[in-house]
Amino acid sequence: MTREQISAIAHCDHPIKSPLADESVSRLLEHGLPRGDERVLDLGCGTAEWLLRALAERPHLHAEGVDVSEISLRKARQAASELGVGERLVLHQQEAADFGSPQPFDLVISVGAAHAFGGLLPTLAAARKHLAPGGRVLIGESFWDRAPSPEAVEMFGDLADLATTVDSVVADGWTPVHGHASTRGELDAYEWACWGSLAAWALDHPADPAAAQVLETANAARSDWLHGYRDSFGFLCLVLRQTSDLTS
Repeated sequence: MTREQISAIAHCDHPIKSPLADESVSRLLEHGLPRGDERVLDLGCGTAEWLLRALAERPHLHAEGVDVSEISLRKARQAASELGVGERLVLHQQEAADFGSPQPFDLVISVGAAHAFGGLLPTLAAARKHLAPGGRVLIGESFWDRAPSPEAVEMFGDLADLATTVDSVVADGWTPVHGHASTRGELDAYEWACWGSLAAWALDHPADPAAAQVLETANAARSDWLHGYRDSFGFLCLVLRQTSDLTS
């Protein structure tokens, strides 16, 4: 079973692929879309869950998503059709870092996709290229909430703490107008959902050749979380505006 197939199973009960409750997602979108008729771009959209939720609540919104996964985009198109928002959603199968558009966007989203650009600040640089004057960016990034174990650093790399993460964004020319650090409940709910969904699938499909692999993956991931990074990992979402908007 491919990594993409495993990810799809893991997120079947938590379609937002980040440790965020539905209410937190809604609040972030409210702050990113104050009018309700914006043009929205999601760089690294996956199954376009952020865009689908935004479109379903805002009948005058138009959105575009970019992702390399044909499977994810196919699922996004099907969901958009079922929600009746397909005519207002355009999806592009390509590398997010290579995407270009002749029209700017009022909100650029990139949550949990910084790896596609090489880090937080390169992601913001890419978002800036697509942003309309006065527009906003909704970005999600990991940080160390407490001093990490060596095992956690090996898994996630050299993350900054919360204050340093926000300071680096501000120094790069952005002003946070809203933010949300995932709560312990959100972080735990996400991990239990992912590894529980994988384990349940394996137990429900004992005759499948991939069942043993999937169960092993679930058990290993749950162990890494509980023994490696549960006490130190944090996740932050920020709604940002360019500080230069003050003088423009």
